[in-house]
Amino acid sequence: MTKKRRKLKKRQKVRKCVIFTSFALLPITMFYFSPVLIIQGALKGIIVGSFLVFGAQFLASLFLGRVWCGWLCPAGGLQEICMFARDKRAGGGRYNWIKYFIWVPWLGAIAFAFIKAGGIKSINPLYKIEHGITVLGGADSIMPMFFFLLVIAVVALAAGRRGFCHYLCWMAPFMVVGRKIRNRFNWPSLRLEANRDECIDCKRCTEDCPMSLDVNGMVDSGLLENPECIMCGACVDTCPKSVISYAFKRSD
Repeated sequence: MTKKRRKLKKRQKVRKCVIFTSFALLPITMFYFSPVLIIQGALKGIIVGSFLVFGAQFLASLFLGRVWCGWLCPAGGLQEICMFARDKRAGGGRYNWIKYFIWVPWLGAIAFAFIKAGGIKSINPLYKIEHGITVLGGADSIMPMFFFLLVIAVVALAAGRRGFCHYLCWMAPFMVVGRKIRNRFNWPSLRLEANRDECIDCKRCTEDCPMSLDVNGMVDSGLLENPECIMCGACVDTCPKSVISYAFKRSD
């Protein structure tokens, strides 16, 4: 039975409903994820809404991994819609590092902007979003939004499942770093675990993974840990033997 013909379980229906709704709300929320607005605010010593959102993503990842990416990210919602048009696996691998060559200089630019401004002077979540809604800012808001949507969609369609997450996302590294810190100190957090003795090697988990991960290989190795895992639970819900499950615990 192919992925397209398999019936989604309730949890995945809920997840898709939430993440598609998040995408639909992007005209309201776009500036709260803006990589440009955070620099503009930093040049004036202002902590803006996107700064607070990225900080919250990092803190949440210390205990929940990349749950944001799998359940709430509007860009993720757009990419999963793109999968209806072209559902091919993304290459990933060493190319996943591309986003860090973008992220590190961007962080440097933010730090430099704050230094130039003489440090942090104020916090204003609504900086340049006076009405709280992105599109109410007029053409200056609408055009950047459509540009980012176009880039996300083109990359997802060209590179494969959630290609933008793999290669260009400016938010993912915050959560990857948070997850690595969690693993370093091994405190209780949301994880995936598997009973590999029950695995029948049907490979449905790998087939259905929206991040194109070799989940079956991870189960076989006994280590369900990958920085690109978005904790969506697709592997949990597609396994006919319930081999994979969520757990809130320390790593074994």
